[in-house]
Amino acid sequence: MNQSNLQDVIRIELPKFPDPRGSLSVLEQGIHIPFDIKRTYLLYDVPGGVERKGHAYYRSQEFIVALSGSFDVEVYDGISRKRFQLNRSHYGIYVPAGIWRQLDNFSTNSLAMVLASTPYDAEDYMYELKAYRAYRKNIRIL
Repeated sequence: MNQSNLQDVIRIELPKFPDPRGSLSVLEQGIHIPFDIKRTYLLYDVPGGVERKGHAYYRSQEFIVALSGSFDVEVYDGISRKRFQLNRSHYGIYVPAGIWRQLDNFSTNSLAMVLASTPYDAEDYMYELKAYRAYRKNIRIL
């Protein structure tokens, strides 16, 4: 199995078309998003300063963007951690499968959009950090 690491987590800049009437950005699967989009969900009404519980996926990849406000995305590969602040709608973070991710430091009225490569599947989630670390250790051994 090909295991993702932190260098696989990348910040993607979307095209930005400024205009006196407002800016426009586009995103297209296969061009800006490196996977076919099977699910989209929004995170909103998160009280400022609240931390959302982290998790990882066995199969799903994600692209996370701040549509409004700001928040941080911390990623972890079982060895190292990296933090990204998202606060512009024309930048997003690509998180491959097998990377632990946690969102926190939400500003008031922030809005996050997450594009995912798979439909929802409860069996795809790793919710416990201890189990995730064991999973990563076992992958490295194989």
